[in-house]
Amino acid sequence: MGSKWKECELGDFIELKRGYDLPKSTRNEGSIPIISSSGFTDFHDKPMVKGPGVVTGRYGTIGEVFYSEEDFWPLNTTLYVVDFKGNDPLFVYYLLQTISYADYTDKAAVPGVNRNHLHKAKVKVPIYLDIQQKVAAQLYQLEKRVTLGKQINQTLEQMSQTLFKSWFVDFDPVIDNALDAGNPIPEALQSRAELRQKVRSSADFKPLPADIRALFPAEFEETELGWVPKDWYHKNAEEIATISIGKTPPRNQKECFSHKKDSNYTWVSIKDLGNCNVFIKESSEYLTTDAVNNYNVKIVPKGAVLLSFKLTIGRIAIAESILTTNEAIAHFYNMKHGVNKEYLYSYLQHFDYNTLGSTSSIATAVNSKIIRKIPILLPDTDILHQYKISTDIIFKRISFNNRNTYDLTALRDTLLPKLISGELSLEDLPDLVNQTEPA
Repeated sequence: MGSKWKECELGDFIELKRGYDLPKSTRNEGSIPIISSSGFTDFHDKPMVKGPGVVTGRYGTIGEVFYSEEDFWPLNTTLYVVDFKGNDPLFVYYLLQTISYADYTDKAAVPGVNRNHLHKAKVKVPIYLDIQQKVAAQLYQLEKRVTLGKQINQTLEQMSQTLFKSWFVDFDPVIDNALDAGNPIPEALQSRAELRQKVRSSADFKPLPADIRALFPAEFEETELGWVPKDWYHKNAEEIATISIGKTPPRNQKECFSHKKDSNYTWVSIKDLGNCNVFIKESSEYLTTDAVNNYNVKIVPKGAVLLSFKLTIGRIAIAESILTTNEAIAHFYNMKHGVNKEYLYSYLQHFDYNTLGSTSSIATAVNSKIIRKIPILLPDTDILHQYKISTDIIFKRISFNNRNTYDLTALRDTLLPKLISGELSLEDLPDLVNQTEPA
């Protein structure tokens, strides 16, 4: 196999070029994707580069690689492949993911990738185009499985959120009961009731099963926070759950941090919350056991609901395993009054965080005292239990798919450099595609 691979400088395999400036003020409405160092960010009416193309960050976000099948506009914060030199573009996309870009950044105050230095990177690549294409095809199949799993989970979460909105935001079952009983609808809810009447009159309307609908009241009552179903009430978050806040050990204590899981604690950041889907178990950085113990970092139990409340407010996830977080994230666990993690997760997804105000003049943020006072709407415990029953299969499927996606991602990350360099033969994994079918 060795004769089918060669070692060379990256610049002998492909040629990279700096992207093009395109201020927002000069962009026109169109369908041509604009690619920045962080990915697909906008659209324009004309391209600068013909697809397929490969782009990586030059300044800003360093190390991410993007592939565009169609024509595109790479911004000047990027480097794009201007000449593939006869090599397979999809293979090049995966090849560029194996490079340690930190080794090729300049020493300026704001580090950036030096194109000339990057061209000197040593790579080991297949000589023949057909091998490049076969390697790329295998990696693409894995990536497709990961993407499909995420798409399925997005659909599943939307299903649970649709049910939550119907029951606990729009109060559809209560309006149905009130309309059937001839009870008055508060003026503030009249427009919602009229819309509900139209839904009920449609040919494809499917009412709730009678036993579930019977759990809901048929009247509304006014509270300080507005109209709610009769006998429903609000409690502060600290009254329905134990709330703790994460922590960051001193950054100058580098031995506290690691980029490897090993026996370390998952340490969730706001960025990690943005990259997960409902459940979270991994992070981009980890804390050592000594760091957690020495700096009294709160250990978050499995099943806790996580909420970001600084800089980016309102990112939410459920802890898939025991973990830790930084100080921008609150944890809700040991729930009371019949509240379950599925309900609290969904409630916090729909909560209007603008009502909390901001405690910072320079950034969006609230403090932990405000988080503890978030008003949580509490229906009858039988209704809370029914929501858990109705969404249980959805959340379990999301959790299962997440674990499968983690495994596939780990497999891809392991195989990527080995397949690219020829360390692992394609013949070693003939059933890879069949063995990685999505759940």
